[in-house]
Amino acid sequence: MSETPQADKALENQADGTSPAQADQSAAAKKDKPVKPPKLEDKPFTSFIQDDLIPGLLKGLQSHGITPESLELVQGERPVVGGDCWMVTGSLPPGRRFWLCFNDDSINAGKTIALADPGTEPSLLESFLIDEKRMSLPLLLSRLLQRLNGQKWLGGN
Repeated sequence: MSETPQADKALENQADGTSPAQADQSAAAKKDKPVKPPKLEDKPFTSFIQDDLIPGLLKGLQSHGITPESLELVQGERPVVGGDCWMVTGSLPPGRRFWLCFNDDSINAGKTIALADPGTEPSLLESFLIDEKRMSLPLLLSRLLQRLNGQKWLGGN
């Protein structure tokens, strides 16, 4: 055994075929490598919905000249078929309503959507984004706005 830590390090480097300079460069490269921030989609479910999805949806609706009467995340009874689930619920003028339902507290969970025109209750629950393997904020926002637009709720088509 050597008498100094530097000597021990030199012996280790010789054993693995790296020079002390190469070892120092490697350590510096690891230290300087920026740490990637976590993806939005990796946030806890409720934080993602409340901090990212709902504000993004509000902005998307407002870009179509619509100010929602309400947009919120709730846990409760799924429309049409029942059963407890997480839902992003929205009310749009003049009394239109939608429910984006998540089977579990994950954005990658199975999703359904229900819609209701003014004065009616939802009567149909549709699958939503069933073929997508990986969810993202832009995907959820664009497809939800696309679905609402398909109802002609965001203006004339």
